Amino acid sequence: MPFSELGLSAKVQAAVASAGYTEPTPIQAQAIPHVLARRDVLGIAQTGTGKTAAFTLPMLTMLEEGSARARMPRTLILEPTRELAAQVEDNFVKYGVNHKLSVALLIGGVSFGDQDAKLTRGVDVLIATPGRLLDHFERGRLLLTGVELLVIDEADRMLDMGFIPDIERICKMVPFTRQTLFFTATMPPEIQRITEQFLHNPIKIEVARQNSTATTITQRLVRSGKKDFEKRETLRGLVRGAENLKNAIIFCNRKSEVATLYKSLQKHEFSVAALHGDMDQSARTAALAAFRDGRIQLLVASDVAARGLDIPDVSHVFNYDTPHHAEDYVHRIGRTGRAGRLGTAITIVTPEDGKLVSAIEKLIGQSIEWGSDPVTEEEASEARRERRAGGGRGERSGRGGRGGEERSGRKGRGDRSESREAREPREAREPREAREPREARESRAPAPRAERPARPAEAPRARGSERPAGRQPAHEEADMSHLPQFLLRPVTYRAK
Repeated sequence: MPFSELGLSAKVQAAVASAGYTEPTPIQAQAIPHVLARRDVLGIAQTGTGKTAAFTLPMLTMLEEGSARARMPRTLILEPTRELAAQVEDNFVKYGVNHKLSVALLIGGVSFGDQDAKLTRGVDVLIATPGRLLDHFERGRLLLTGVELLVIDEADRMLDMGFIPDIERICKMVPFTRQTLFFTATMPPEIQRITEQFLHNPIKIEVARQNSTATTITQRLVRSGKKDFEKRETLRGLVRGAENLKNAIIFCNRKSEVATLYKSLQKHEFSVAALHGDMDQSARTAALAAFRDGRIQLLVASDVAARGLDIPDVSHVFNYDTPHHAEDYVHRIGRTGRAGRLGTAITIVTPEDGKLVSAIEKLIGQSIEWGSDPVTEEEASEARRERRAGGGRGERSGRGGRGGEERSGRKGRGDRSESREAREPREAREPREAREPREARESRAPAPRAERPARPAEAPRARGSERPAGRQPAHEEADMSHLPQFLLRPVTYRAK
C-alpha cells in the first residue's frame, strides 16, 4: 500500500517522496488511517519500525487547519529523553518542509528564557520531556487546555525512568476530549493500567509479538572472566575481530562504567565517544552527531541511548554488561538491524550473569547462540555463592565496593564467617542426665548473705570547728552579707 492511499495531504506526500520513501512500514500503514479518523491508538511495535512517522505524518495533515494561540499548544508529544525529543523535532522539520507550523522543544539543559519566548509566540506542536513540561506549567508559563492531540511515546521507557506519576498528572491537565496516541515496545502491567485509564476505546495495533527481536539481527553470547580488566580485554578482541564492522554501540549498565570503558578504549587508540545521562546537553548532542556522521566508530553508552534513537546504519551492538532487565536487551539490540538492514548483537557474559541470560531467552522466546564455551549452571551457581560469601557485588569489579577489602580495609562477610569458624569451641556443657534435678535445686535453701560491716562511729566534732565542704544544714544561719541593708531590716507585723 503506497502513502497515497493512507489519506495524507498532498503536502505531506510530497515531503515523504522527497525524503526517498515510497512504501509505509506495517505500523505506519495500520496506524495512520485511524489517527486521521481521530481515534485513540495503542501501538505496539519493535524499535526501528517507523513508529515516529506513524504519528508525525498524520499530525502534519491534521494541523493544516487552525492556528496556535499564545502559551496554548495545539498538540503535545511526550518523550522520555532529550535525544528522543530532539529526534521527533527533526522528523517534523523534515516532513513539515511544506508547512508553516511552529514547533517548540522543551527539554532540560536549555535556557528557560528561550523556551518561554517560543511558547509566548504560540506553538502548533510541543515536544517535551515530562519534567521540563511540568516546570513551565508550575511557573504559570504554559496552559494545556487547548491540547487537541496527546502523544505518549516510548511509554515503557517512561515506566523505567519513573515518569508514570508525571504522565498521570499531565493526562489530567489536558482536556478530556483530546485524542490520545500511545506507543510502546513492551506491555508491562503498569503500562496496561495506564492505557485502560486514559485511552478511550483505542484501536490496538500490534505489528509484531511483544518483546520479540528482529530477524535481521544475528545474536551471540561470549563468555568472559568476571573482573573488569578481563571484560575489557574480551571486548577489545571482539571489536578487532568483528566482520564487516562499520560502527558499533557498546552498552554498559552504569554511567561510571561508561566513563571507565571510554577512557580504556581511548587509551588503546580506538575511535570512541561516550554518551550517558550525566553529560550536559551540548556534549551529548556533539557525541551523537559525530557518531551519525561517521567521525567516530564506537559509541559507549548507558541505556539512555537504547530507546528510539534513530541511527539507521549501526552494524554492531556490544553488550559490555548483560542488562539487569530483560526488556532492556530488546531495546539495546534494536539499535542495529533497522529498516531491513542486517545487524550483529554480541553480549559479554560472566559466570554471574547466568540468570540474566536465562531471563532474556525466556522473554524473547528463543535461545541465543554461544560464540564460545557456554557458562554452565554449575559455574553460575558457584559465582553466586562466591558473591554472597564476599559481601555482595562489591568484589565483582575488583575495586572493593561496599564490604570490599581494597577500599575500606575491613573484612567482608566471608572473612568474618571464616574467623567465626576458626574460634576455639566453647567448653561442652554437662549432659542433661548428669545434672541435679530442678526440684532438688529449688528446695535447697539459699546461702545466707554476708552481713555488711558496720561503719565506724565518728568522733564528736568540737563546736565551731569547720564542717566539710558541701550542703549547709538547714538550722544554721546563711551568709547574707551580699544582700543590701534595707532587706535585712526587721519587719514588724501588727495583728488587727
